[in-house]
Parts: sequence; structure tokens; C-alpha cells
Amino acid sequence: MCAFRVLQFNMQFGQNWSDADPDAAPIDLDLTIAEIRSHNADVVFLQEVEQGRPGGVQIDPPPNFTRLRAAFPDYDSFFSYPKADPRELPFGIGLAILSKSPLSERMHRDLPSPAVEFSFRGERKTPTDRVLIGAKTIIAGRELQLFNTHLLAFFMLNATSEGHPGQRQCVVDQVRAASGPTLLGGDFNVSHHGSLVKQFSEIGFQTVQTGEATWRRRSYVLDHIFYNRQLQLVRHVVKPTPASDHLVLVGEFEFA
Repeated sequence: MCAFRVLQFNMQFGQNWSDADPDAAPIDLDLTIAEIRSHNADVVFLQEVEQGRPGGVQIDPPPNFTRLRAAFPDYDSFFSYPKADPRELPFGIGLAILSKSPLSERMHRDLPSPAVEFSFRGERKTPTDRVLIGAKTIIAGRELQLFNTHLLAFFMLNATSEGHPGQRQCVVDQVRAASGPTLLGGDFNVSHHGSLVKQFSEIGFQTVQTGEATWRRRSYVLDHIFYNRQLQLVRHVVKPTPASDHLVLVGEFEFA
């Protein structure tokens, strides 16, 4: 059988990692591009492609995604911002899927955030909505459904996604409806990942790994590639990179 490679990467809008001062690390999209290119993946799931702007302004065309498209001309690609919102904070937003084979049936689904209050720079805030995107492609003559998401980090708000299950349930409902081989990549932002893994296992999906943390700031397994029973995992690797505060997750698959 022909194996294909999938890359899951929260690229933190190109901000590099600095042990001394992560929040002041430089932005270097060339390093991000080099990291992505080094894996020669057939499918790439990216989160935090762009940086949130004051007032929730969303630049069109998105600058980082535009550079990615130019850097990977042999890939088809799909990008989506979340719903525009003036409450947006200056962190990473926007999802992308890159594929060596053409993408079709692109979709976008808003994931509403609950009105959980938190403090940011001395002001009371509530979180903005998130998004799930999807598309289909053909690999080795087989149709493959792709989904990509980035959920709200409730642990940063002194709350949990178990206590506010709406976003997770929206994603579950969407992937459950898929009828063929399906992959779901993303930064799920669940600090205690056991309940997340169990939730997806109940609809026939498993994640490639839970043994290695994928975030430098805390030892959490935030990043996952979920796959259903019509796919078989051949191997995986978790790789540190200076290009983000997230580690790179790579999985190789075959059709079962």
C-alpha cells in the first residue's frame, strides 16, 4: 500500500520560540516555511496562521497565508478566518489546509464560544468564536475527508471544555457525519486530554499519540491528528521546532 504523510502544526503566526522570553520572540515566517517544507507532507493542517489585529480587523488577502501559498505552489490550499469580532486578542487566528492533491468541497463551520469572563491586561473580556474547516481530496485513488480546527483554551480562563462542551460537540457532530476515510487535525487546547480522546473514540476515531507533550509552555498534549477505522497509522513523530511554541506532529497513514 501507498503511505501518505500528514503534518499537524500550530505555527503561532510565525513567531519563533525563545526560552528566555517566549512572548517577545521574533516573527520569522521563513523559519515556519522551512519547517513545513522539511517534512514533505502530503497534507498539512495549520492553526494560528495569522495574528489577531486591533479591533478584530482581518486583512484580506491574509498576509501569512499569501506567503505560504507562494512558498508551496505545488499544493492546493484553503484558508479561513474565524468570524470577525472586535474583541479579538493579539494572538494567532485562522486555519489552513494544504494538500499536494486538489481540494474540493471546502466547508467552514463557526464554533460559538461561551460567555466565560476573564481578565486580559486589566480589562474584563469574553472569548471570540472559533472555527472548523474541511475539504476533500483524492490520494492513491481514494477519497479522503479532511477537517482542521482550533478550539478555545478554557484552561487559560480558569474553566474547562468538559464544563463548556459546545465546541467539542460541534466538531464531533461534524466528523461523525463523514462516511469515508477521515482525518481531523488541530490544536484542541484540552489540558487533560483523556476525556477528549475518549469522546472521539466513542465515534470511531483515535489519535496518533498521547505520550508526548506538544506545547512548550506547559506539558500538555494539545495537538492531535484523529483518524477513523478506514485508515491505519503506520508511524508518527513529535518533533520540537524553533519555529513555534508548539511542537510538530507528523503521522503516516495507509488506507485500511
